[in-house]
This record gives sequence, C-alpha cells and structure tokens, in this order.
Amino acid sequence: MSSGAGGASARSSGFEGAGPQSEIGRRTPGVYVIGLTGGIASGKSTVSRMLSELGAVIIDADRIAHEVTAPGSPGLEMVRRAFGEDIVRSDGSLDRHRLGNLIFRDDALREKLNAIVHPLVMRRVEERLRELQDESAADGKTRIAVVDAPLLFEAGADALCDETWVVSLDRDSQAERLMKREGYTLDEAMSRINAQMPLDEKEKRATFIIDNHGSIEDTRLRVLELFEMAKKRSQSPPV
Repeated sequence: MSSGAGGASARSSGFEGAGPQSEIGRRTPGVYVIGLTGGIASGKSTVSRMLSELGAVIIDADRIAHEVTAPGSPGLEMVRRAFGEDIVRSDGSLDRHRLGNLIFRDDALREKLNAIVHPLVMRRVEERLRELQDESAADGKTRIAVVDAPLLFEAGADALCDETWVVSLDRDSQAERLMKREGYTLDEAMSRINAQMPLDEKEKRATFIIDNHGSIEDTRLRVLELFEMAKKRSQSPPV
C-alpha cells in the first residue's frame, strides 16, 4: 500500500461490531495478534510501519501474496492455468497489472483468483504465528504480531486476531492517492476501490477505527495509544 500516506485523526469504535472478532480476547498463547486492514490507499502501510517501529512483528499479507506467486512457484502455476499464458511475462513473473485489469472488473474472476491465493497466504500466516508461538514458549516473552492484510475480513484472517484495526479514508481521497501513486485512470482507481468490501462494513467489524484525515502526528499518537493498550491486554491469559 501507500508509502507516503497522510496522517489521521483517530477514533475508537469501542467494542461494537458484528461477530466474535469485534471482541477482544486471547487466541494464541504467547502471541497477541492485531489484524490491520483498510481500504486501498487508505494509509494502512503508514500505520504498519509505525507498529513495526514500536516493536510489533509485521506479517505482511501483500508480501506473502507476492511470494506465493513468484516465478516458478506452484501458486503462479495455478494462476497461469486459471487465467492463461497472457498473465505471465516473458521473464516468468506474474503480470500483476494485466491480471488486475481483469479481476477488478469481474467479480467472478476476482473470486477465482482469491480462491487460489487466499489459502496459500493464510497457510503462510499461520506458519509464521506458530513460529512466534514457539519463540515465546522458548523465552517466556509474549510477542505482539500484526497481520497486515488489505483483505483481512474477506479472507477470514480476522479469525486469527485478538483485535482488529481499520484505517479509514474517504473514497475520493483514496482515488486521488491511487492515481498519483500508481498512475491509474479514475476508472482504474475506482474499480479497485469498488472491488473491496465497503468501508462501512469493515468499520462495523473492527475493534478500533483510525479515521485517516488528520495529520501524521495525530496518527502516530493514536497508534501509540492503541499499541500500549494492546500490550497491556497481551499480558492477560488466553481465552
């Protein structure tokens, strides 16, 4: 996501929301898991970097998605079989722009891709959490992990999390950032925004919301506040 996102004025959603993931509780002994998500170009990556600086272990679902579809990988072969040779470049890498233009205009194709990639990504996320759990068992120190995933709720990864944060930004600002950052047309930017779960639905499911319209310092202060609260909760026994 964006590496040059603006700041935020933040608000908490309290413990409102739909389903068990809106409730705070320990799920993995030795690891306290924060799920971080938001709309595309919302500033999620900025929040993720701040959490890394505070000492959280970042599990980046976007990076994992690239790894599981890297040249020569079984994942890329599965995608090639599903979408054809045209989505693989001459150097053997996935043509993500071409694939994006297909899936962000067709719900069925997008679901087809997600059905291939999501299980591969989830498996890697779970493996990393088990590694952190083993590390915690060895030294007795609780880890705070952040599952940074644009499709956290869509992929069901929120089920692994003790609490979830949504970085929120209005659609016009998202589109403006995408066009500036990626060189997309307005139509391309909006197709990507519309392909994601509506922001108000993500907010309903979230434990906390960071409303990303203020300054970078507002963001930093709010992230620090939420992280300190999470550290305290991480010392409670698993449920």
